[in-house]
Amino acid sequence: MAHMTNPLATPDQLCALRHSPNSLPSELADLVFFQTQCLTQAAGLLLQLPQSVTAQANVILARYWLVEGLMSYEFSDVSAATIFLVSKVSSSPRRPRDVCNVYAYLLSPSSTFLRPPSSPPPVNNPKDYYLSESAFHRFHSRILNLESRILYALGFDTHVSLPHPLAITYLQALDFLGTPKQRISQSVLRYLNTALLSPQMLYLTSQPNALAVAAIYSAAKDTGAKMPESEWWEVFDVDREELGFLVVGMRSVQGYMDKLREEIPVDGRGKRGLLWRKDVQQEMARRGLEISIPNNNNNSTKSGDAEDEMMRLMDEKVARMEEYD
Repeated sequence: MAHMTNPLATPDQLCALRHSPNSLPSELADLVFFQTQCLTQAAGLLLQLPQSVTAQANVILARYWLVEGLMSYEFSDVSAATIFLVSKVSSSPRRPRDVCNVYAYLLSPSSTFLRPPSSPPPVNNPKDYYLSESAFHRFHSRILNLESRILYALGFDTHVSLPHPLAITYLQALDFLGTPKQRISQSVLRYLNTALLSPQMLYLTSQPNALAVAAIYSAAKDTGAKMPESEWWEVFDVDREELGFLVVGMRSVQGYMDKLREEIPVDGRGKRGLLWRKDVQQEMARRGLEISIPNNNNNSTKSGDAEDEMMRLMDEKVARMEEYD
């Protein structure tokens, strides 16, 4: 049964994430977590990865932040490193160049990532997300360094058991797949995928069987599917208290996501964008609080070394020559 369970977060880890001297205020921490997990999901879509791979990357990212903390490395770099790491050991590996190109686009002004649905689409300018050779090598180097850091922080334990296969099996056992077959199964999967973005980190505090049962219970309520009158969840080793907590947590994620979307910062051009570590540091300073950004090789705000700088200058020279031609 070990392959069907996950290592869960301890109360001390959850407390340290929220209440340690270097932790962020809860609303800032939730916003960073939500945006970075959404970034990982968007990258998985553009890389055409199976949802199972992207979901595992979401879980690995959350586990890593429990150990290292949110401000250890740039948020987008952690997202890229986790999705590269998980895809590498899956049946759908992706090349470093593809991963870097996808993140360059998602983080560019041309991307629709984090844009409100009502806003006009941005003008697509390929120059916004063009990666020169030097920029690619710097990005690739940061991902490789972070990959080894993530593996070390997690003790090389990257096993993730997802609740999605269990949910389908449970649905078949409960005969929920009869009527309405498609609606309830789709609703279950939506609940499970949305739960990845929960600030309560449901995937780190509950086992897959409990998550699957909670998603089925919520989906059955939404679709009006007939449920057994007995306490059927106990058959799947889930007690009423845990089920109630997870159902409330899953059903509240959508409203919380809508609230967080309104808190996404607006830049000088009136566009919403991803938070960076420097943005969080500035917000903390505005509140009269101090937080330091660790000095590490993944700090994308710093200049590259002498070799990277030379490659950057060569790229610029080649670009100018092409313009003259």
